Amino acid sequence: MTIGYFFHHWSFNMSYHILYFIGRVLRKIKERVRKIQYEKAKKNVLVSAVNGHKPICEVRDGKIHQPLDHFDSQNDETFPQRFLVNEAYWERPHGPVFLFIGGEGPISEFDVLAGHHVDMAEEHGALLVALEHRFYGESINKDGLETENLGDLSSQQALTDIAEFHQYISDRFDLSDKNTWISFGGSYAGALSAWLRGKFPHLVYGAVASSAPVKAKLDFSAFNKVVGLSLANEDVGGSDKCVGDIWEAFAAVEAALFAGKATEVGKDFGCCETPEDLEDQIELMQSLADIVMGTVAYNEEGATVVHPLALTDAEQSEHCYCIDRATGEEPCLDASHKQTIKDLRDTNLDSAYNGARQWFYQTCTEFGFFQTCEDASCPFSRMLTLQAQTDLCPEVFNIPQHSLPGHIAFTNKYYGGDHPDTDRVLYVNGDIDPWHELSILEEDLDKEDEDMTILIEGTAHCADMNPDGVADRPALKQARKAIERKVAKWLKEAARKLMD
Repeated sequence: MTIGYFFHHWSFNMSYHILYFIGRVLRKIKERVRKIQYEKAKKNVLVSAVNGHKPICEVRDGKIHQPLDHFDSQNDETFPQRFLVNEAYWERPHGPVFLFIGGEGPISEFDVLAGHHVDMAEEHGALLVALEHRFYGESINKDGLETENLGDLSSQQALTDIAEFHQYISDRFDLSDKNTWISFGGSYAGALSAWLRGKFPHLVYGAVASSAPVKAKLDFSAFNKVVGLSLANEDVGGSDKCVGDIWEAFAAVEAALFAGKATEVGKDFGCCETPEDLEDQIELMQSLADIVMGTVAYNEEGATVVHPLALTDAEQSEHCYCIDRATGEEPCLDASHKQTIKDLRDTNLDSAYNGARQWFYQTCTEFGFFQTCEDASCPFSRMLTLQAQTDLCPEVFNIPQHSLPGHIAFTNKYYGGDHPDTDRVLYVNGDIDPWHELSILEEDLDKEDEDMTILIEGTAHCADMNPDGVADRPALKQARKAIERKVAKWLKEAARKLMD
C-alpha cells in the first residue's frame, strides 16, 4: 500500500519566539529554524552596517549570580544568569531602557541587535538589555536539570530574577527615575512581559506582550482548531479542500494501523522503528501532525519539512505537497515513545540547551498547554488525547496527573488568567496564530487607556517582533506603527509625570 496524503502549500511569516510543542519533530524543526533565523539576523545586521544605516556595535555579554530561590531566605545558593547589553543607541544619562525578556530557550546577541524593539530603541535613544530565563541556555547550574532541582524553575522565580536584574542594571549604569523602562517579550516571554508589569508596576512603565498566552489551559484543544481554520483560510493560501485532504490522510493512517499494517505504515513514512505498540503509533501521529504544524508555522523561514513529489497536472495546479516523508535533515521519522521519554529525561546541559526538558516541566507544573485532538474541529488524529500527553508528566518528572488541574488553577489565580488587573500592557496577536486563543483580545482592559490590544489579520506567531520586511502584509506594517505610537506615548507620559 502506498499512502498518498496531500496538503496545500502556503506561507507564514514567523519569529523564532514560539512555544515548544510536545512532538520531537516540531522541536527539531524549531531548532533548525532558529539557526536559519540567527544567520538571517546576522546578515541583516552586516548589510545595514555596510550601507551605513546602523553601526556594528559591540554587545556586552555578562552573567550575574541570582538567588536560586528568591522566596527562601535560608537558601544562599545561586546560579549564573546570562544577560546582554547594547549601548549603541543610548542617549546618556536619561535615555529609556528597553528590556528584552528571554523565554523558553537561549538568548543571542541579536536579541539586542535586531528586531522591531531595536528599531524603536534607535529612535528613542534607549539602552538595550536582554535577560536569559533561568534554567535555559547558559543560565543553568551544574546538575540544575535533575528532577529534584527543577523545583526552582518557575515563572514566579523568573519575574523576581528580572526585578533583581533591574536593580543590577540601574546600579551599573547609574540609572534613576528619569530612565523609563519598557519591557518586550514574545510567546511565553510575552506573558512574562505582561506579568512583570502586573507584579512589578514600579519597575517597568509599560510592556509589550507579543503572542502572549497569559491564560494557562490544561487541555488546549483550541490550538488545533485554529490550525484547521488557518489551513482553510484562503487569504493565507489555504482552502476547505486542504483541510479535507489532511483529515482524510490522518483517517487513512489510523485505519491502516488499526488493520494491523504497522510495518507497512512504518515503511511508507520512513519511520526509525516500526510503530507496533499503541504508544509508538501515537508518537507517529504526533510526528505527522508536527509536520503539518511546522509547515504552517515555518515555511517562509526556509526549513525543509516536506519533500514535493511528482504529482499529476491536476494535483500540481492545487500546489499540493505530500507528507509521505518528512526527512529534511533527519534520516528517518521519529515514532518511538521510549526515545521521547529518554530525550525528556536527559539532564545533560549540552543536549538540553534548547530547553525541551525544562519547558515540558513548566507545562506540567504551571501552564498545561497540551495541544490535544479530541475536539471535532481538529484536522489530525483522535489518538492525540490529553491522557496520552499528560502521561509524560509522571513518567518524566514523577508529577501525578491528578495534580495538573490544581497547578493550572493556581497560575490563573496568581496572574489573573485572561482577565488580568494590569494597565499599560499592549497585547499583540496574529489571527492565524493558535496561541492568540490564550491571550488578551478584548479592548476593555483599561478604560482610561484605549487600544491596548492589536489583532493582526493574516499574521502568525510573534511576527510583529521582526523588523519591517518588503514582503510583509499591510496589516502587519500597520500593527508595528501602532506599537510604535503606543511606546512613544508611554515615554512622553513618563517624562511629563516626572516634570509634574
